[in-house]
Amino acid sequence: MRSLPLADPGVPDARGPFHYLWWIVRGQPVPLFSGIGFAILWWLAQALVPAAVGRAVDSLTVQDAGGLVRWSFVVLGLGCFGAFTGVMRHRSAVYNWLCAAYRTVQVTVRQATRLGATLPKRLSTGEVISVGNSDIAHIGNALEILSRGVGALVAIGAVTVIMLNTSARLGLMVLIGVPLMAAAVAPLLRPLHRRQHAQRELQGDLATRAGDIVAGLRVLRGIGGEQVFTERYREESQRVRAAGVRVASVDAALEGAQLLLPGILIAFVTWQGAHLAMDGAITVGQLVSFYGYALFLVGPLRTLTESADKITKGHVSARRVVRVLTLEPEITGGTALGPREPGDLADAASGVVVRPGRLTALACAMPEDAIAVADRLGRYAEGDVTYGGVPLKDMAPAEVRERVLVAGNDARLFSGRLRDELDPKGTATDDEVADALHAAAAEDIVEALPDGLESRVAEAGREFSGGQQQRLRLVRALLADPEVLILVEPTSAVDAHTEARIADRLAKARAGRTTLVCATSPLMLDRADHVVFVKDGTVLAEGSHRTLMATEPAYAATVTRGED
Repeated sequence: MRSLPLADPGVPDARGPFHYLWWIVRGQPVPLFSGIGFAILWWLAQALVPAAVGRAVDSLTVQDAGGLVRWSFVVLGLGCFGAFTGVMRHRSAVYNWLCAAYRTVQVTVRQATRLGATLPKRLSTGEVISVGNSDIAHIGNALEILSRGVGALVAIGAVTVIMLNTSARLGLMVLIGVPLMAAAVAPLLRPLHRRQHAQRELQGDLATRAGDIVAGLRVLRGIGGEQVFTERYREESQRVRAAGVRVASVDAALEGAQLLLPGILIAFVTWQGAHLAMDGAITVGQLVSFYGYALFLVGPLRTLTESADKITKGHVSARRVVRVLTLEPEITGGTALGPREPGDLADAASGVVVRPGRLTALACAMPEDAIAVADRLGRYAEGDVTYGGVPLKDMAPAEVRERVLVAGNDARLFSGRLRDELDPKGTATDDEVADALHAAAAEDIVEALPDGLESRVAEAGREFSGGQQQRLRLVRALLADPEVLILVEPTSAVDAHTEARIADRLAKARAGRTTLVCATSPLMLDRADHVVFVKDGTVLAEGSHRTLMATEPAYAATVTRGED
């Protein structure tokens, strides 16, 4: 097994789809030209077989046993050479497909990471899925077909020259007939690509709809809207099916034309060749060769049509990839270095200041205010925020992400080994993992699994309940161990007993580290070193939980939800 040399895909040329495809080509010249070379040799080996067979037939006609044996070995040699070059051509084609496809995967994933929260705002889920599924395959197909297409052109040229030297009339028939067939098939490509594009758009919309339904299934069932959205999904799926049928009808017409038109050419060339043989203008062996040439040309002609189809699809897919690559993140950064030591994390808009080394709780009268403050503090939204006196907007985004971690309830669990999911960097020791599980009161989750931390997590962690997922996300955040950890409602989905245990253990787990917990739960607020109360977007009061309960009615109403 040979590894693909894709450690660094480079900087893509995103000026347009053609520039992007040319960048892909320039990135793999050796395997691409090797594939083209093997494809040319493979096609030529097949193209020369009819000539050798014709010579063998002529040797048999004149009873030349030595010539028959000689030309039979030539046919055998061409067959063996064709088999070898065919294997090498296929290996090169697969390698080129993988390089082009996975190079596209690398640059789009890197761009998705760079865009962060900007990506779902600019592109729908279906569009992203379409790029990740069909578009990378079409780009790989465009590179794969390139070698066969060039080889097919060379083979057609070689056969035409041979036929012109043997019989100018038959050679001209092929020379004129091949472009005419290509011109006859070409009008079918535009409606095919138009319908394929429309089908992909509908598939993207359907994937988005399916993702929304799955994400909100519990809510839909709760409000009785499941049947309504099911009907909408059914209607959209039928539109996708109808679009697929329309694509298939044009595709079937194209396939039929690719068989019918070369068949007509073969029949006409064979008929003319038979008349020439009867008139003595060509030998019987040459007639057999002409029939073999006409039959052989079906393959290169279909390859040329396939090349036009796949390269056009690759161009369309490259346009979609370029669209992703040209998006710019809403939040950018500078190059300034952060403070050497942890300092105050301050949000000027709200007046919230998170002191270093303390467990601070943020209670907001409106939940959206807490989210807004957390987004600004984590540099997920624009704001006048400083860390140790250094503006976050001037710091490099990578450094901000390394030092300040915002853990919300929209974070996902991915499929794979549970330990890898909890510790993506793979740097935590067994004791550290155990401590994090204990702090998040998540030991029972692991103990209930058949293989413990070695168990496989299903997609999106669907085998876990909402409260279990929340606790596992907390474990992952604790193991990341950032300088500043911002937790947004980390216990909203767990019962009071579990929440009390987490509240007691969280302070110990983050001792000496800066932690901000956005919550209105009395259990969490009572364990905090300091509580900041925000109302109408600004700080209204600060102090301990018990002090604020006694002195600030608005805080008490928020925490108790208006209960006496």
